[in-house]
Amino acid sequence: MSEARAWQVAADVEGRATRRECGHLGEVRAVEPSTTEGCEDCLRIGGVWVHLRECLVCGHVACCDSSPNRHASAHAAAHPGHDVARSFEPGEDWAWCYTDELLLTPTEP
Repeated sequence: MSEARAWQVAADVEGRATRRECGHLGEVRAVEPSTTEGCEDCLRIGGVWVHLRECLVCGHVACCDSSPNRHASAHAAAHPGHDVARSFEPGEDWAWCYTDELLLTPTEP
């Protein structure tokens, strides 16, 4: 299992620091991805995806809201306490809290 990473609320689009807090950062755990082949749910039903997200509570890999089935947000809605997911795209280093609708970035080591 990988080490849990610390996340913080990102600055808003205009570069000002946001005053909002994410009430779900305490849910984040050290996880391993459920698959590296694509959206776990789309693979099961023969669906397609655009981008992938990994639940930072259980490691479930699912498709983003730009994908036809929106499995990542459906996972967050269906499983209380699974509010935070990170981008599972190569070269991307951000996360999203579905409940608070906040962009998260890694904290400095």
